[in-house]
Amino acid sequence: MPHNLDAEQAVLGAILFNNDIFEDIAEFLQAKHFYEPLHGRIYERAAELIRKGLRASIITLGSAMADDPGLKELNGQAYLKVVTAASIAAPGAKEYARLLYDLAIKRELIVFADDVQHAAFDRSTELAAEDQIERAEGQLYSLAEHGNIERGLESAKAAFTKAIEVVEGAYRKSGHVAGLATGLRDLDEKLGGFFPSDLIILAARPGMGKTSFATNIAFNIARARARSPSDGGMVGFFTLEMSSEQLALRILSEQAEVASQQIRKGHITERDFRKIVDVAGELERLPLFIDQTGAIPVSTLAARARRHKRRFGLDFLVVDYLQLMSGSGRKSHENRVQEVTEITQGLKALAKDLNVPVLALSQLSRAVEQRENKRPMLSDLRESGSIEQDADIVMFIYREAYYLKSQMPAPDSAEFLDWQSKMEPVHGRAEILIEKHRHGPTGVVSLAFAEEFTRFGNLERTDYEAR
Repeated sequence: MPHNLDAEQAVLGAILFNNDIFEDIAEFLQAKHFYEPLHGRIYERAAELIRKGLRASIITLGSAMADDPGLKELNGQAYLKVVTAASIAAPGAKEYARLLYDLAIKRELIVFADDVQHAAFDRSTELAAEDQIERAEGQLYSLAEHGNIERGLESAKAAFTKAIEVVEGAYRKSGHVAGLATGLRDLDEKLGGFFPSDLIILAARPGMGKTSFATNIAFNIARARARSPSDGGMVGFFTLEMSSEQLALRILSEQAEVASQQIRKGHITERDFRKIVDVAGELERLPLFIDQTGAIPVSTLAARARRHKRRFGLDFLVVDYLQLMSGSGRKSHENRVQEVTEITQGLKALAKDLNVPVLALSQLSRAVEQRENKRPMLSDLRESGSIEQDADIVMFIYREAYYLKSQMPAPDSAEFLDWQSKMEPVHGRAEILIEKHRHGPTGVVSLAFAEEFTRFGNLERTDYEAR
């Protein structure tokens, strides 16, 4: 196995000679990273003394490790003197510590490769080859993250430099939207677009248009990238409920403005057919990628998203929908709330790791239907605790017309005119209720909604509203 005993002695000697060096390397170097077990124990015991505010020296360490059989065999303090004699200056000690860390990661890589090979040879395993690949990718990514020793506290200057880059990007963009523009004007003005590393939850009762809202935004972002490399982004869409063909048909209906029901029945005109073909030609060129795997574990979804970003790039991720996912841990399946917690934490971690916004759709509990006021609240989220806690933004879709439509009286009844007066102002409208916004205000955004195409869009503005 890759190792360097001289470097291990040099690092230990430097710490014993000058305890301040320990603080420079403790953020990444641990006892397990030493190849020689005795060196790992010396490092660990020295760390205990230093963290207690005591001095770690030949005498104090020799006393603290008097019962260590490995040190006894090497004549105790005599070996510590040999180690101290190998001491090097502080800058060199940090470089040697990085070398030890690098060698430890290489040893873990060797073990990882051996495990992958063993699993592939194991005929008794029920895991398919593709599942083994995804598991290995997840483990390798985790190892890569552990191998990143440059993370940690950064200077305020570095943080503010990044912030200024965001502001500059917003300034240079038309519309001055700092984040990823959704194509829905009023929503972008309220949120500033979708920002990297954000987990955005979109929830609604069935029939409100969750998937349509997500496909509208995904299409807008992908189309913006296709038209200009500086706008929009590469979109990944995980559809756990629909097949990729069903999702594509829905997008075709939305964008061609031909009712999907008419398409399925074949009740379309030649003009409709040409519109669909034209839209399909545009869709084929969009940077929009669809995964239709059902009941996908959050770890598998994360592995596929990371792989896609590595190969093709990824700027925006949609998951439809959260409750159809499964956790990865065995214990999580015993408790649904715990499983959803694992899923939301996994999606938030993925958003941060990939530095992209993740839009996850979610169901609402039936409690909404049992109230006279049908407007959703945060407490209506199923397994709401973890979803609300992990999300940066929580939005609900509410359409008053959906509920009024089911209450329509007979056209010749006395109640019809009253119903009609209530229906007219809300027909063709939808409200996006922003109930949590970690970066700004909450509120309501009104959108146009074409029910026959399940398409969300911008409302026409009067001159007064535009001002």
